[in-house]
Amino acid sequence: MAPAKFGDLGKEAKDLINKNFHFGLIKFEGKTKTKNGVEFTTEGSHYTDTGNVNGSLETKFKNADYGVTFTEKWTTENIISTNISIDDKIAKGLKVDFDTTFAPITGKKTAKVKTAYKHENVHATGDVDLNFAGPSINGSAVFAYKGWHAGYQASYDTGSAKLTANNASLTYKDGDFVVHSAINDGSKYVGSIHHQVKPELSAAAMLQWASGSKDPASLTVCGRYDIDGETFMKAKLDNQLHLGISYVQNLRPGVQLTMSSLINAKSLENGGHKLGLSLNLSA
Repeated sequence: MAPAKFGDLGKEAKDLINKNFHFGLIKFEGKTKTKNGVEFTTEGSHYTDTGNVNGSLETKFKNADYGVTFTEKWTTENIISTNISIDDKIAKGLKVDFDTTFAPITGKKTAKVKTAYKHENVHATGDVDLNFAGPSINGSAVFAYKGWHAGYQASYDTGSAKLTANNASLTYKDGDFVVHSAINDGSKYVGSIHHQVKPELSAAAMLQWASGSKDPASLTVCGRYDIDGETFMKAKLDNQLHLGISYVQNLRPGVQLTMSSLINAKSLENGGHKLGLSLNLSA
């Protein structure tokens, strides 16, 4: 089995800490699928702090015979994005994506070509952002050996002739735990651990620190407990004493409700607390 791509190294801890928490946000997502395989996804978000409302409509169609997936998305910011993906047809293990965006009001356009190659012990990616001021080139590679996953990612801006990203990562996976470390641009350090304690209980911790920054290191711990097959709870706490709690309930097949709260435990009387709600429908 091919290793994860560079951006997904340490994903177990990141997902546990970040997903299912919707602070200061009311969110709706609806997914439907037609008989001929066309998928529709509608999303809407209301930010309680600012009052802003964002939404999008996405259409996806996959032709399995040709390995082609066509996706189009239109947002309330009046941006139309299109993606054409060809998977495992040009060459075995190779995926090619063509991404474009267009803003009708401003006329702004973007285009990007993305490639990914997967093999038993390697996962490599290469992207070219076709910017008229000078294309940006992004590349990454992950190599796996006996539970170890070593990766490197770099970005180069041809317009300014500068290296804009220089990141390295090392991950070790063994059964029920994953240990991840990364150095970004030579000055930002990330470390995380994820442990599947038992089938219904998982825990994670993440430490982040930037060399030369006046800000202290950031530490976040998180846990998830599955109450039953339809319900689970998550809680996380950082070193600023921000306590996040999330309760997720499958009301019926295809209907999931998530309720979240953020408590400023360092200063309970001064406020700064937030609530969030998310409803996901699929049919």
